[in-house]
Amino acid sequence: MKKRSLLALTCLCLITGSLFAQDDTAEETPKGFDRSRLFVGGNFAMSFGNFTFINISPQLGYRFNDFLAAGIGINGQFSQRKYRSGSTVVQKDRYGVAGMNLFGRLYPIKQGFIQLQPEMNYIWGSNIDYTSQQEVKRSINGKILPSLLAGVGAYLPAGRAGGLIIMAQYDLLNKRGNWPNPSTPYGNNIFMTVGFNAGF
Repeated sequence: MKKRSLLALTCLCLITGSLFAQDDTAEETPKGFDRSRLFVGGNFAMSFGNFTFINISPQLGYRFNDFLAAGIGINGQFSQRKYRSGSTVVQKDRYGVAGMNLFGRLYPIKQGFIQLQPEMNYIWGSNIDYTSQQEVKRSINGKILPSLLAGVGAYLPAGRAGGLIIMAQYDLLNKRGNWPNPSTPYGNNIFMTVGFNAGF
């Protein structure tokens, strides 16, 4: 009986001490805006050749606490595909995207998160055909289209205040266009992205 009472008293002391420690930590947490919780990141990619792709899509975010982050970003993408017959270019497709996005992240675990990212993108492009005697150019009807990206990601720390972000995403509002009307830029499949986050 004495052993049980001693064990119960010890547990009570540990729990009470833990609660006081949490209260002390909460008091030390700065209130209001904290610059150290800001982070920059995004996706950047370049490839050249018969298929040229350039993606410059930076983001700025704020980590409200261990479980929630949100931010804003801009999208900039350009792609060009050359079709050849031997060494001669017979056709060239160009496609551009410029827009803005908002994102929210929920961290159920420290290095894993769920993200929702609404976007508005202006999409344009052209097709150039060199097979006839005269160059024929057709343009896509430039249009603003919405996207809603839902995804899961992993944060892999790299260095003191940064890390890699690996994500699988899907556009819930995927819209397929027929020439000359554009499609949303992400297609109707799950796609992977690799980016980075860096703190201030």
